[in-house]
Amino acid sequence: MPERSAVYGISPKEVRQEGMMPGQSTLAATRPKDGRRSPARAAPRRSAPPGRRRTKWRPVTDPAAFQSTLVPGFAAEIATMVPEAELLRRCIQCGTCSGVCPMTAYMDLTPRRLIEMTREGARDDVVHSVTPWVCTSCYACTEGCPKQIPITEIMHAIRRISLQERTYPRRFSTAVMTRELVDLVGSRGRSTESWISMKLYLKTHPTLVAKNAGVGMHLIRQGRLGLRRDKIRARKELRAMLKAASS
Repeated sequence: MPERSAVYGISPKEVRQEGMMPGQSTLAATRPKDGRRSPARAAPRRSAPPGRRRTKWRPVTDPAAFQSTLVPGFAAEIATMVPEAELLRRCIQCGTCSGVCPMTAYMDLTPRRLIEMTREGARDDVVHSVTPWVCTSCYACTEGCPKQIPITEIMHAIRRISLQERTYPRRFSTAVMTRELVDLVGSRGRSTESWISMKLYLKTHPTLVAKNAGVGMHLIRQGRLGLRRDKIRARKELRAMLKAASS
């Protein structure tokens, strides 16, 4: 496994050093090394208003406070988005999904832990996790699950919730690019690679704009990349269709 991912621009060590990781509230964070009880923290809000991002999020560290943040209906919410997702209640925590996953080193929650926390209703921890965005959709976990749980599709459902509530990790290229693509297609009906790439660089690695400017200009001269944002005529109809599909 390379020390730094060229796709995500972040190393496994950096993932674990970005403050307290989601899910730690149920494990290590509830057991201070000095034996003293951790002070309770206020539970974060369930979701951010549309179009806005939370400026900072940290998991609840106090066990009693954590219990009050659980959402018992979270598993049912996922089941409405994914066919056969109710099978996650049959999970035996064998760890096969985590064992076959090629990206576990880049995850803050292993697939096994993510499924368990989804089942138990740790919604806020799950939708803030980087794990669904690191998932490569190789379906190795789904194929290897002895209970036929659609783990990959559950990852995709968590992504959709994260996009809607804007809880996705800011530094991860996949999350930012997906958000920009969804916004652009939703407003204009088509995607423009040059605009998506520019916004991706500016929001994740601004220094790469100047570094890759030469490549971009070459693609523009060759007609492989355009600066004009494409659009369709029936944009109102498209927005109505997308709204109906998401309701």
